[in-house]
Amino acid sequence: MIRPSHLLRLFRIQWVLLRHGLDEVLFATRWFRPFRFLLFLAPWHWFRRRRQPLAVRLRRALEDLGPIFVKFGQMLSTRRDLLPPDIADELARLQDRVPPFPGSQAREMIEAAWQQPLDAALERFDEAPLASASIAQVHTARLHGGREVVIKVLRPRILPIIRRDLSLMHLIAGLAERYSSEARRLRAIEVVKEYEKTILDELDLMREAANASELRRNFEGSRLLYIPEIEWSLTHPNVLVMERIGGIPISHTERLREAGVDMKKLSERGVEIFFTQVFRDNFFHADMHPGNIFVDVSDPSEPRYNAVDFGIVGTLSKRDQHYLADNFLAFFNRDYRRVAELHVASGWVPGDTRVEEFESAIRSVCEPIFDRPLKEISFGKLLLRLFQTARRFNMEVQPQLVLLQKTLLNIEGLGRELYPDLDLWQTAKPFLERWMHEQVGYRAVFIRLREALPELGDALHRVPLLAERVLDQASRGEFNIEIESRQLRDLRRESRRQHRATRAVVAGAGALVAAALAVQIHALPLWFSAGGAVAGGLLMLAGLWRGEK
Repeated sequence: MIRPSHLLRLFRIQWVLLRHGLDEVLFATRWFRPFRFLLFLAPWHWFRRRRQPLAVRLRRALEDLGPIFVKFGQMLSTRRDLLPPDIADELARLQDRVPPFPGSQAREMIEAAWQQPLDAALERFDEAPLASASIAQVHTARLHGGREVVIKVLRPRILPIIRRDLSLMHLIAGLAERYSSEARRLRAIEVVKEYEKTILDELDLMREAANASELRRNFEGSRLLYIPEIEWSLTHPNVLVMERIGGIPISHTERLREAGVDMKKLSERGVEIFFTQVFRDNFFHADMHPGNIFVDVSDPSEPRYNAVDFGIVGTLSKRDQHYLADNFLAFFNRDYRRVAELHVASGWVPGDTRVEEFESAIRSVCEPIFDRPLKEISFGKLLLRLFQTARRFNMEVQPQLVLLQKTLLNIEGLGRELYPDLDLWQTAKPFLERWMHEQVGYRAVFIRLREALPELGDALHRVPLLAERVLDQASRGEFNIEIESRQLRDLRRESRRQHRATRAVVAGAGALVAAALAVQIHALPLWFSAGGAVAGGLLMLAGLWRGEK
């Protein structure tokens, strides 16, 4: 249902599109296509200067439409299965920076969440924000006792704004799928639903704090990654307080080199962190863009990553983990047959897919990238070609893998900046082989047995009690065993049907044989022998029909 607020917002969107020269997008829609000639009558079309590429104009329009559309563009940039590569690359440049709201307002919101004055918990609060984004704003502070912290505060009245724009996005996506076959192919409604889930999750700072706590526990004492500690007593759904960390932003490569950082080791550790999170922990930071990653350079020969912003994390099922690891190893070993078979076995492509054809298509995509350094490989182009290949074989995008693809693209970008000659394959392959060995080797058996011991011990503890109960019932004649299941009933029914069919077939065969002998020895008239043959045939057909039912 279109509300007045929708109409006002729609007019605003149309104006922004026209102002950025996206009128050809508007008039390409089914509704406005008949009026496309109006473009050539519009005065601004006559005197317009040479325009920038469509992708650039689209990015700038999203930036003008506000923070919700900026974040939507960022999310859409990860769906390279839906977009041309130039638009996906440009949307990835969207900056999530918006003007800050007053620090005094942030102070009021924090005091309302804590139900006490800031001075009761803080020695210092800096009203000038450290950073300001579309969803929240970050301030620095110091706790009593001297610990430095950062305080993340949701923007005031952000939820109604988000719900308004989400409602409008659902409306536009629904209309698009109704009137455009291309929108149906791109699954516009599904994309908006995916975005809605992501952004609503980001509005719960307790969820983000829990994500940070889980990641910190997974990398406790690690030389690879440091996650700041959460101040749980001061954290609420709209206020998050955590330890303040330092380090050089990972995008400042010149500063890192000046500090003497081992760039090769730093890039290799980035790859190791990714695979450790995905396969060892099955819990990965899914927003690893450069603004969220810092480098601890206290020991330049052993650089460590520091991460922030844990609103988006990803997980995989055990089944997807195994298939994904198998796929990676098969890719690294250039076993394209195995890759094709795994896609069919996992259900990622239809079961009737011809493995040989799929294998050949994958080989044509992947073979050119091997034995080349990272600086000569574009994962973006590789993913795009894989998606194009997948569409040929009716492979649907796996929602559980979208965040993983996004994270992998972020890793690619970091690797290019830090150490362009990184051999991603040789860095990742030993880790995956070790993980697979631990999952399917003898160590995995002992690990699973050890995990099952508490439950097994509990079951053994109950055995004497159960045995005593059974013996007591048996001594009183009350013990009765009833075994009944749908499978057993079906089996008995099938057995009886086959028995009846066998008898009919044997009788029919007997009639046929008798008729044939009678004809051979002329013992009976021909019409009687023919009738016996017909009867025997009917009996055999009836028997076969019973067997098929």
